[in-house]
Order: sequence, then C-alpha cells, then structure tokens
Amino acid sequence: MNTFLTRLNEQRSQKADLIDATLNRAAEENRDITDVEAANVAALAKEIEKLDERIGQVSEIETRKAAAAELARKVDGSKVETREASPARVTREERTYRPDGENSFIRDAFAAQVLGDYDARERIARHQQEERIEKRDVTSANFAGLVVPQFLTDLAAPFARAGRPLADRARRHTLPAQGLTLSISKVTTGSAVAVQSEGAAVQETNIDDTKLDITVNTIAGQQNVSRQALERGTGIDSLVMADLISAYHTKLDDELVGALEGNSNITMVDFNDATPTVGELYPKILDAVQRIQTAYFAGPNFILMHPRRLAFILAAVDNQNRPLAVPTSNGPTNAVAVGSGAVVYGNSGYTIAGLPVITDANCTTTFLGTTEDVITVGNLQELHLFEAAGTPFMLRFEDVKSAELEVKMVVYGYAAYTSDRYPGAFARINGSGTNTPSF
Repeated sequence: MNTFLTRLNEQRSQKADLIDATLNRAAEENRDITDVEAANVAALAKEIEKLDERIGQVSEIETRKAAAAELARKVDGSKVETREASPARVTREERTYRPDGENSFIRDAFAAQVLGDYDARERIARHQQEERIEKRDVTSANFAGLVVPQFLTDLAAPFARAGRPLADRARRHTLPAQGLTLSISKVTTGSAVAVQSEGAAVQETNIDDTKLDITVNTIAGQQNVSRQALERGTGIDSLVMADLISAYHTKLDDELVGALEGNSNITMVDFNDATPTVGELYPKILDAVQRIQTAYFAGPNFILMHPRRLAFILAAVDNQNRPLAVPTSNGPTNAVAVGSGAVVYGNSGYTIAGLPVITDANCTTTFLGTTEDVITVGNLQELHLFEAAGTPFMLRFEDVKSAELEVKMVVYGYAAYTSDRYPGAFARINGSGTNTPSF
C-alpha cells in the first residue's frame, strides 16, 4: 500500500480513538461530556472529515495507477519478439539525473513520497548509489533546498490556559432561553414559633423576602483568519477555533472565581503574619469551617486556592524536616494535609481537614492591590453557575471580511453566576499571611 495513504489512515484511526476514549470515559463516569470535551470531539471530527477527503483523493490516484499499470502489462504482453543478443561493451553510463535528461529529481521525489511511485523510488535509489560512488560523502547541508522541514501538525501546541477548574465543579444550571437578568427570591425574615401559654395567642411573625438579581453576562472573542491560511494551511481553522473555545472557558472560570473572591457578603477570616507558617494557617482554615457551620448551618465541601498556596503547604516541614503534607500511602502521622498521590491541577487529590482542595490559577495573587492570594472555603452547592445550552456558540462569517480575503471566526456564550443565595456558605481567608510564599 502507498505509505502516504497508510499514514493518513493511521492518523484517522488515532483521532477516532481519541473520540472513543473521551466518550467512553464519560460513559464510565456516568456523566455527560463537558463543554471542553465536546469542543475537542467536534474539532477531531472535523479533522477526520478532512482526512477522509484526502484519503479518497489518494485512493483514487492509486486506483488509476493500478489500472494504467494493468493496461501497460496487457499491451506489453501481446508483443512477442525474439532477438539474439550480441556482445556489448559499456563505454559510458549516463547519470540518472542530468540537465539534458528526461528524469526530474523533484518530480520523482514527489511521486515517490506522495504517490508511492515504485519507478520513481528506484531512480532515486540509483541516484543515491551514483552519488556514493562518484562523489565524496555529503551531509544534509549540501541539499538545503531538498531536505525540507517536516511540520508535525498533529503535535501543534495550543496556547496554555488556566481552564475552568472551579466552573466545572460549581452547581450548574441551564440558563433560561430569554432575559438578561435572573431573579431569585431570598427570605430575609422567617416565620417564628414560641412556647404557647394556655389560652394565649400563638406566635405570629410575617415572613418577608427580597429579590436577588443576577446579571446574564456575554463572553465572546473573535479572530480574523486569511483565506490563504485556511485553504493552504493544515488544520488552521480547527486550531483557531479550539483556541477561542479554550479562551472562552478560561474567561468564564476567571469571572466566576473573581465574583466569589470579591464577594463582600461572605465571611472574612484575617490571616496577618509577616512570616507565616502552615502551622499558623491551619487554625484559620478550621476557623473558616466553624464560621460557615454557624452561619449556614451546614458544612463546607471544598477549599479553593492558587497552586502556589498548595505548594506552600506541601513544602512545609516540621522541626525534624519531615513534610507536614504527604500522600496517604506514606502513612502520615499528625499531617496537616493528605493526598492520594501526585498533586493534580484542579481537583488536586489532596485534602485539608477532610476538605478536597481545588487549585485554580485564575485565583488572584494581587488581592486588594497586594501580593496576597485568597483562600476560599465553602460549599459548592451554593456556588451557582447558569450556562446557555450548547455554549459556547461558534460562528464563521465568510462574507464579512471578503474584501480582504479573510474569514471571521467568533465564539460567544451567555452565563450568569452567584454566591449570594447563601453567602454564609463561604469564608475567605486573606491577609499578609497569604503574601507570595517563598520556598
């Protein structure tokens, strides 16, 4: 089989396997695929579609070549000629590739590599043997125009982004189809009961509420791409669209984290210390836990922090240089934090006071204009995120920039978020004790 065709089929199989792996993982975890996974599947499907088209083109070329070869064989086979060979003496053997010859190295290189032409390969092999015999050894520098760079498009490195570690763990809802404001009724005065003396009036307190309004935000980004890049490049549209989608999800997470950290209604725990230690931070976390239980009458179920703060905790040692936070497999004794193994971004795999730690690089490291990074303790059930079904939406405008031969790609979506339904479900730890840590 044509090696180029084989490689195309291998690439298609690899991308199909990635799609299957994503869907199977979601099925095993008994969940729907995330927006990021859906975007990746869509991008892979588009690449498979392009590969199918290319495979069809090359297969058609191979079919035509095979038919031509069969016809030539039949024609040559019909000729029967008998001739007695006479002695021959070779006086001069022409080079395979020469200025006045009929063979072209460039044409044969293309035919051998792309079309799998056996005759072209044979001529190139003969040429290489001629070079070894008639000329001194050479390196790739002698063929600067012929040794072309190979671009590994399958390994193109997208721009690294913080992603949406917190947004993927918030309590998610489908955004209503209409409206730019969501309203939730919050009871501010509850009913009351009291011990009744016989014959006395029963306690009566009128319930009262207020309205919590949540703004629906539009998150969007665009990119103008030249038609030359799209039509003459490899996977440019998929790469650009995937980058826009990644930027969308990171911005959404950044907004959600910012809204939570900047919420002035949540409980505040001060941690001020010029030379903070993990031993001094630990009681502050437990203080946040008890304050949440006192105000919310339920317990927190997560701790959110910047990756550098968890690293600060994991790097801490006691007076005998033993780590204070270790994987459970190490048999921790009096450990501040424990984990299942290596530290993972997002759902870190570590817990403090039994609460899972979520690391998110979207957490601020410049709180109130300082170098503080905020630690948030809270309950994810009260971190509400409303996203429109099918977001982010992807648009491609062929005509808007047609005069410049450009295509406009747009990604946008609608989202609303709040931690104000029960702000008492959250506590924020900040102060000079959370300034940039040293290691």
